Amino acid sequence: MTFTPHGKHLIAGEWVGGGAEFRSEPAHGPAHAFQVGTVAQVAQAAEAAEDAFWSYGYSTRADRAAFLNAIADEIEARAEAITEIGTQESGLPVARLQGERGRTTGQLRLFASHILKGDYLDRRVDAALPDRQPAPRPEIRLMERPIGPVAVFGASNFPLAFSTAGGDTAAALAAGCPVVVKGHSAHPGTAEIVAEAINAARIACGLHPGVFSLIQGGNRAVGQAVVQHPLIKAVGFTGSLAGGRALFDLCAQRPEPIPFFGELGSVNPMFLLPAAVAARGAEIGRGWAGSLSMGAGQFCTNPGIAVVIEGPEADAFVAAAKAALAQVGAQVMLTDGIAAAYRQGRDRVASSAGVQEVLTSVCDLRNATPYLFETTGAAWLANHALGEEVFGPLGLIVKVRDADEMMRIARSLQGQLTCTLHLDAGDTRQARALMPVLERKAGRVLANGFPTGVEVCDAMVHGGPYPASTNFGATSVGTLSIRRFLRPVSYQNIPAAILPDDLA
Repeated sequence: MTFTPHGKHLIAGEWVGGGAEFRSEPAHGPAHAFQVGTVAQVAQAAEAAEDAFWSYGYSTRADRAAFLNAIADEIEARAEAITEIGTQESGLPVARLQGERGRTTGQLRLFASHILKGDYLDRRVDAALPDRQPAPRPEIRLMERPIGPVAVFGASNFPLAFSTAGGDTAAALAAGCPVVVKGHSAHPGTAEIVAEAINAARIACGLHPGVFSLIQGGNRAVGQAVVQHPLIKAVGFTGSLAGGRALFDLCAQRPEPIPFFGELGSVNPMFLLPAAVAARGAEIGRGWAGSLSMGAGQFCTNPGIAVVIEGPEADAFVAAAKAALAQVGAQVMLTDGIAAAYRQGRDRVASSAGVQEVLTSVCDLRNATPYLFETTGAAWLANHALGEEVFGPLGLIVKVRDADEMMRIARSLQGQLTCTLHLDAGDTRQARALMPVLERKAGRVLANGFPTGVEVCDAMVHGGPYPASTNFGATSVGTLSIRRFLRPVSYQNIPAAILPDDLA
C-alpha cells in the first residue's frame, strides 16, 4: 500500500489546511507539500485538549488501555505504508523502520498492561486515628492524578519510537493526559500517517476529538507557542541541547512555569579497565566500532568516548576499533542539516589541541563516514569542548596515565545518559571506586556491554543529570516515564462515594 500525504494538520479530529506550505526533503522518493503550523492552530489544539481532559483525564484505566492497544493495532494495519514513507524521508533502512515500528507498538501495549495493574498510581492510605492524643488524625489517602494537556515534540532520529505515537505520547495518554504533537519537519509524512492511525483509534474508542492533535513544523514560532500556551501543563522533547535549552527557558519563564522533560545530548563515555583490556581489548574495540557506527551514529546513546590507560593493551584496542571502523561505508544521515552539523563537529574535534587522527575518511552531502581520534587525559581535562556531543559515527579515545587520571576524567564529566564499565574480576577494586562517580553522572550504568539499544521495560532509566536531560528525576523510556505526567493528590476525610474510583 502506497501512502500519499495530504499535508494537513490534525486538530480536534479534523484535518486542517489552507495556510503556507513547506516541502519535505526526503533522502529518496518524492517530496511532498505540508502545511506550516501557526500560533492560532496551536491555541485551537490546546483548547481542544483542555476540553478533552475533562472526560479523558477521568476515564477508566481500562478505557485508556483499550485506546493504547487500538493505536498499536492501527499502526500495524498501516505497517507497509509507514515503512515506505519512513524510509524515504529519513534514509533509514527498511529493517530499522520495521524494528522501530515494533518498538513503538510494543511500548504502547506495555503501557496499556502497566496501567491496568494500577501500581503506577502509588496509592497510599493512612487510616484515621480518632483517639490519638493530643489530637486525632484524619483519614488521608494519596493517589497520582494526570496533570492536563501535554505537548510532545517529534524527534529527528526516531520518526516512530520518539515521535508522533512514541514514548512521550504513549506515556501521556496512559497517564490520562491529552496530547498536542508538534511534528518534526524531517519526517512530516510519517507523522501524518501515524496521526491517522491515532485518530482512527480515537474514533473506534469513542473518545473526545481533542485527545490528540498533530501540528506540522516548518515554523519555529509554533514550537515556542506550544510551550508557552497556558493550557499546556508539561512538555516532552528529544533533540539538540541548544533547541531544548531554549524551550526549557521558555517553560521556566511562563507566568505558570511548567516541567520540560527534555532529553538533550550525551557522549556516553566508556571506561576500559586494565584486566578487561588485557584479556579482550581487541574484542571490545570491535564491539565499540559496531555500536559507534550503528545507524550512522544517530542514537542518543551512541558511545562516543572511550577512556583507557595507555600501554600496549590500549594500542591493541585502538587498532581493532580502527580496523573495524575502516570497513564501515558511507551511511545516509537523517537530514542535510544533521550531516552538515556532523562535519562541523568533526572539524571541531580534529582542530583541538592535543588531538590526533586515528582514522579519517571523506563524507559529503547527506552521507556520514566514521572518524576516530585520540587524545590524552591532560588534553581532555584542559578542553571542555572535547566532552560535547558530535551526533554521528565519530569516536574519541582518551588515553590516561593511570587509574587516578581516569578518575579525574570521570569526575570531570557533565551529566550523561549512560556510562559504561568494561571490567574483569581483576578490575573490581577500581570499578568499585568509579561506581559512585558514574552513578552521579548518568541515568544508566552498564558493565561489559554497549549502551545503544535502549530496552523498554519497567526498570529502564533514559535520562540523567543536565545536559543529558533537563529533569534528572525522570526517564523518557520505560513505564516509569508515565509518572512525568502525573502529580500526587491527597484526599482527607473524603467520603467514599465521591473518591476517585481507583482510590475508593
